[in-house]
Amino acid sequence: PANCDFHQNRLATGYRGLDNELQQGGWPLGNTVELLSDGSGLGAMGLFLPAMEKLSAQGRWQVFIAPPFTPYAPLLEARGVDTGQVLLVHPKNREDLLWATEQALRSSTCSAVFSWLGAHNYRYGELRKLQLAAASGDSLAVLFRPLSAASSHAPATLRLQMREYRKVRILKQRGGNQYRDVALPASEDVPQQPQLWELPARPTNDSAPLSIPMA
Repeated sequence: PANCDFHQNRLATGYRGLDNELQQGGWPLGNTVELLSDGSGLGAMGLFLPAMEKLSAQGRWQVFIAPPFTPYAPLLEARGVDTGQVLLVHPKNREDLLWATEQALRSSTCSAVFSWLGAHNYRYGELRKLQLAAASGDSLAVLFRPLSAASSHAPATLRLQMREYRKVRILKQRGGNQYRDVALPASEDVPQQPQLWELPARPTNDSAPLSIPMA
């Protein structure tokens, strides 16, 4: 990736309007980002596709923990994401989910960690533990939670909400604008390349505790 995509502890999102509204000018690395959505976080993956493409060049794992669906491998490959570096982890319960997320965030072998925390209730201390784990590394750390989580406090550096197609609301960010709606125009997508906004998907195999079913 170009040097301008990475700067200290941030990574350009791939959307100029969003970068302009984010205090660091991009995704904060080494901190947790919460994405609140009632769409299982699937359509919202389009928000992170440019980052996945850039991070793929690092040759480190991009981990999907408890994804509700298996990502569509041909689409990722078409956008330059090495699916051989995509690891799917299927925890058996809430405790395993938190443990797997913390371990991935602490690992230096992961460039991105996407974790679907589901509709469970989480104590602030549990989320704080994930934030501290993220701070020990330099990965893009994204926690998907339902819209109802917006009413609870969370230690994430950045909290975003997606209620509409291609529109994100900044709920919280340290030292920056809050309660701002940002459009994500199709004009900023890579021309004639597939997107993740309408993600073809199939249910995951929940019986497998650890797998890489990307083929």
